[in-house]
Amino acid sequence: MAICNESVSAMRASTPSSQPTLYMRPLPFTLHALDSDTGRRHFAEGLLDGSMASYFRLAQQFHTQSDPAYCGLGSLVCALNGLGIDPARAWKGPWRWFSEELLDCCKPLEEIRRLGVSLDEVACLARCSGSDVMIHRPGFEYGVERFRAHVIESSTREEAPVLIVNYSRQTLGQTGDGHFSPIGGYHAGSDRVLVLDTARFKYPPHWIPVELLFAAMQAQDAATGLPRGWLGLKARAQRSGTP
Repeated sequence: MAICNESVSAMRASTPSSQPTLYMRPLPFTLHALDSDTGRRHFAEGLLDGSMASYFRLAQQFHTQSDPAYCGLGSLVCALNGLGIDPARAWKGPWRWFSEELLDCCKPLEEIRRLGVSLDEVACLARCSGSDVMIHRPGFEYGVERFRAHVIESSTREEAPVLIVNYSRQTLGQTGDGHFSPIGGYHAGSDRVLVLDTARFKYPPHWIPVELLFAAMQAQDAATGLPRGWLGLKARAQRSGTP
């Protein structure tokens, strides 16, 4: 499953004096940080091309996962709040708002902290939270062309589904393995997708070639024996409530 950090058990079992601490990781040279010269150019050109529609609804609700193992939950918080879904449950005081502690319907949070979540479990949490969800896995039916089409749709149409990708960091040359993050845009000229990495303490948002990200989603999740993949989320009809 998606354990999103360097080593959850090792870092928790140690004391600050016995375990080195970490402050971010350098991106592999094949990936372009959003704030790099190339990353800024991709962003500007994507804006002109109209392929950054998903960025704004996610960026204004962007959230750094609160626990090293909460990449799936952190990605879902971004997506649900970005879609404007009312959780119909109090968050703090009188306010209804999605946060990771509200995503407790399909698997206990403590178990997620220890084991992470699978693609199907994130889909279950999304459905419990008022979202319609489509699960897509790389394979005979869903090739890279279908994934690219979903990315372009999400990046160019305001009403299109929000995409969350589940991939292996190892395929990208990053440290760690299984990870979830939402997609924030597409750059046609380089055929790259903007991944808004929820582990901002580790990697910044960055541009990844579509075919490389697709290959990273083909990696098998050891807990399920299935390839990883991507989710498309859309809001169901809003539930009524008093603001």
